[in-house]
Amino acid sequence: MTTTRVRPTLGWRTLWLKTLWLWDNVSIYLPLVMMGALALGTYWLVRNTPIFSPPGAAKEVKHESDYFMRNFTVKNFDERGQLKSEVMGIEGRHYPDSDTLEIDQGRIRSVNSEGRLTTSTANRVLSNADGSEVQLIGNALVVRESVKDALGQNIPRMEFRGEFLHAFLNDERVKSHKPVLLTRGNDHFTGDTLAYDNITGVADLKGRVKGVLVPTASRPTAR
Repeated sequence: MTTTRVRPTLGWRTLWLKTLWLWDNVSIYLPLVMMGALALGTYWLVRNTPIFSPPGAAKEVKHESDYFMRNFTVKNFDERGQLKSEVMGIEGRHYPDSDTLEIDQGRIRSVNSEGRLTTSTANRVLSNADGSEVQLIGNALVVRESVKDALGQNIPRMEFRGEFLHAFLNDERVKSHKPVLLTRGNDHFTGDTLAYDNITGVADLKGRVKGVLVPTASRPTAR
């Protein structure tokens, strides 16, 4: 039996060589093709990515009143239901940006834990939300009424007058950067500035300080 060996024709061999040659040439430029494709993909991604605009600038909070009251009275009570402060005025305007109340012809009555009454009045009053801190502007007056202490001794009436007074009613302090007249009983003191602390009982007057002390009249001795 005779075996016939089939040899590849010249056409197949030529096609095979051309294929190898083409692959060799393509493989040389393959990295460049891949880099180009990557660049195109990056460009497309950048073009189609949504852009988030920066948050708008916060709106400027304006000092404008959100409500007003006329011929009003506002009372604050403590946890026991006792009157703590009472705010009155011809007209009041509330400003939400500072949570303050501006009062025309204001009058504030405050009672401390010992029951001592303090009254504050002025042409214009700036008060915080609970009336514990007030700025008195124009004909400012703060009066602490006379009371008796735990030993039964009389604490004389005190009065502060000036064009500006800053009163901290809970802390029982009064201060001013303008001239003030301080009256304690029958005694009078004036100064260019004032810082008074009722807890310590110290009044710090600075600048041109003057004082008048009135001696207590002696009582006649019974015979």
